[in-house]
Amino acid sequence: MTTDSSDSLSQTGTPDDGGYVTLSSRVAYENPWTRLREDIIRRPNGKDGLYGVVERGDFVVIMPVGGTKDAPTVTLIQQFRYPVQRRMWEFPMGMWESRPGTDPDIVAAGELREETGLTAATMQHIGVTYQGAGYTTQLGHVYLATGLTQGARALEETEQDITCHTLPLAEFERMVRENEITCMVTLAAFAMIRERGLI
Repeated sequence: MTTDSSDSLSQTGTPDDGGYVTLSSRVAYENPWTRLREDIIRRPNGKDGLYGVVERGDFVVIMPVGGTKDAPTVTLIQQFRYPVQRRMWEFPMGMWESRPGTDPDIVAAGELREETGLTAATMQHIGVTYQGAGYTTQLGHVYLATGLTQGARALEETEQDITCHTLPLAEFERMVRENEITCMVTLAAFAMIRERGLI
């Protein structure tokens, strides 16, 4: 995350690419993971308004695919997500807020090992996705992990409720179809990888 909210904002009266002018900006709230910025803006129609922007660092999401060509598997985690008060099925994912700017390839390998104990012979960067461009700056890097070797997990203190599950790819696809998987990042990563014909 940046430390000066004016770094990437035009406050000169010059419209941005969308025709918005930022008149003023202030940090309304900040913690080690998230910063909430409150901007006073002038919309393209000339009317003034307020926009709240959640600033978070880049994250990674990894689809670990193992098994064989005829019987592929997918490794998921399940964890409790406090804001929605439910346990969620997800691909391993995360960010290194204490080490901003770390190469996403390194973060992806670290998060995979941390949450699942898996090490991948190949980590293929598939592309990027915005988690919620209507309210946050956070950008996600999508990876496909193959050639998996199982080792010990190294969960952080805040991740002790995470459980790890390796399922047949067909079972994962059924869970997607029947809306048992509701994490949009997981669903987007799966769609990106599937549409490339990689699984």
